[in-house]
Amino acid sequence: MIFESELIAATLIKRYKRFLADVRLDDGSTLTVHCPNTGTMKTCSTPSSPVKLSVSDNPKRKYPHTLEMIYENNGWIGVNTGLTNKIVAEAIENGDIDELKNVSKIRREVTVSKGSRLDLLIEQGEGKTYIEVKNCSMAIDRHAMFPDAVTTRGTKHLEELIKLQNKGYGAAIFFLIQRGDADVFSPAKHIDPCYSNTLIKAKMAGVFVLAYQANVNPDGISVKRALPVEL
Repeated sequence: MIFESELIAATLIKRYKRFLADVRLDDGSTLTVHCPNTGTMKTCSTPSSPVKLSVSDNPKRKYPHTLEMIYENNGWIGVNTGLTNKIVAEAIENGDIDELKNVSKIRREVTVSKGSRLDLLIEQGEGKTYIEVKNCSMAIDRHAMFPDAVTTRGTKHLEELIKLQNKGYGAAIFFLIQRGDADVFSPAKHIDPCYSNTLIKAKMAGVFVLAYQANVNPDGISVKRALPVEL
């Protein structure tokens, strides 16, 4: 995924109210920008860190600038969760995901039950695989971890995948790790033990548990390599 226009450099002052952040531009002026991340952003929201912003030409937006990435621990970290599905879908279409090859069709935002949707549905010949995509921006001691806050919604998605797997469909949970300082993926059981236990249950039921690391830089974001998963 290539950014359509050059990102703007700034420095993080603080992130607050979940969807807002204050930044300082290179000319010394300050802006309040949209922060498209519902998590706590643990390990990727340190004040005074360099950040990159995109800007929207939509006149209806109260905050036209969007926080796209932050530079910490010697690398850029993608924090815009609104891009995650696009990055993963593009990687699947390009044949970059070994477990999801020969895809003839991709659908997005697929309803699977009342009040519940999953991110992607791919068709491979006569087979169908449902995929839920999660953005992973937290890393501790070179372990990428998800979630960074308790997520009952995320646990519900895993339960939906288990049901679909039991019905004979393919099912996968895909963790996109948008930072380079990690060598392995693990669920953050110290933050949400219920999610961690349900992920183990999903794996035992036959759901694919995939973790792929992205190459994140101000020009664009693309899937780079698979990481081992330790449950």
